[in-house]
Amino acid sequence: MPGGQPRNYPSTGSAVLLPLRIKRGIVDAVEVLVCGGAPKGAFVNANNGKFDGALDTCGRIKISDPNPQWVMETMPLARVMGDMLLLPNGHILIINGASAGVAGWELGRNPVLSPVTYRPDNQIGSRFEVQNPTTKPRVYHSTAVLLRDGRILVGGSNPHDKYVFTNVLYPTELSLEAFSPSYLDATASPLRPRIISPKTKTNIRFGKRVAITFTVSGIVDLNFISVTMVSPSFNTHSFSMNQRLLVLDSGNNTKAVGKATYKVGVVAPPSGNIAPAGNYLLFVVHKDTPSPGIWEKKHAVTPQQWTNLFTPEGKLRDGVKFLKKFRSGQSQNHILHVSVQIHNNSRLKLSINSMIGKTKKIRSR
Repeated sequence: MPGGQPRNYPSTGSAVLLPLRIKRGIVDAVEVLVCGGAPKGAFVNANNGKFDGALDTCGRIKISDPNPQWVMETMPLARVMGDMLLLPNGHILIINGASAGVAGWELGRNPVLSPVTYRPDNQIGSRFEVQNPTTKPRVYHSTAVLLRDGRILVGGSNPHDKYVFTNVLYPTELSLEAFSPSYLDATASPLRPRIISPKTKTNIRFGKRVAITFTVSGIVDLNFISVTMVSPSFNTHSFSMNQRLLVLDSGNNTKAVGKATYKVGVVAPPSGNIAPAGNYLLFVVHKDTPSPGIWEKKHAVTPQQWTNLFTPEGKLRDGVKFLKKFRSGQSQNHILHVSVQIHNNSRLKLSINSMIGKTKKIRSR
C-alpha cells in the first residue's frame, strides 16, 4: 500500500470485502478496503510512553483487475483498532478504536467515540460521514456485529491482561450498546420495506429465481429497490470473519401488486464460489433504507441429498451419480462440505477421497 505504513497487529487497522454485485451469474468487480492503523515505530514508542497518532488513511484496491492499483482516501477521523462492518444497504460502518497508540495491554490512547460510515458508490471526497458519538470508550478487545433489524450490537473493551474496573484510564467494559445507523431514523420509517414472503428460515437453492413480496408505507421509487444477502460475521481484534454482502440480480423488475405492497424477482447466487453454504440475512433495500432481515439458508448439500448419499451403515452409495447432478463448477464445493461433516470418521474420509478421484475422471470425458 502506498506509504508503507503498517496496518496489522499491533498497528491494527481493519479491512472489509466490499459488496459483491451479481449480474447474470457473474461478479465483475471484487474490491477490498483497508482503513486505519498506526505508523512505523508506534509500538516501540507506546511501550516507552509516547503514543503516536493513528493513521487516517484508507486504501481501496480492485483485486479482480489484471493490474490492481491502490486508491488512497482520507478518513475524517484517524483510527487504530477500529472495526469495519458491512451494513445491509452496502455501506461500511467504521466503529470503535483509538486515535493514538497501538493494540495491546495499556498501549492505546484517546478513544474515537464517533463512528463513521463509508459509501463505496459515492465519488471520492464524499464517501465518509461522521455519525453520532457514544460515551463509552471501546478500545482493545472491543467488538461489533450486525443485528437482524439493522442495528449494530457493540460490546467489550479490555486493554488489560485481566478484568480491571478501577484506577485505570479505560476500565474493563462489560456493557453492550446498540448503534442505530441513520437509516433507522424516524424520518426514514416511511421508506422502510418489510418483507412478507418468503418466510424466515427459507432454503434458497443456487441459481433459482426467488419472488420477494414486501410492503412500504410511504411513496416508493421502483428504480431504487435492491435485494442484499449478508453472511453473519464473528469479530475479534478488529476483523470480522465470514462477513460478505451480495447484491442479488433483480433486473429492475419491481412492481406494485396491491396497496403499499410490492414484488421483486431476484436470482439466487449461482454457486458456493460466490455464496458459501451457510446462513444469510436477506434484506430488501429502498433508497438506502433496508428492511428488517429474514434468515435464509444455502445448502451445499441439501438434507435429503445428504441422506441419500450414505447408507444407514455409513457407506457411500453411488457417489459418481450424486456428483453428476451438479455443474462442475460446484462439485468441489459439495465435496469440501461433505469432508468437513465427516472428518471424525476415517473410513468415510477415505471414501470421499476416492470420490474426488472419480470426479476428475467425470470432468475429463
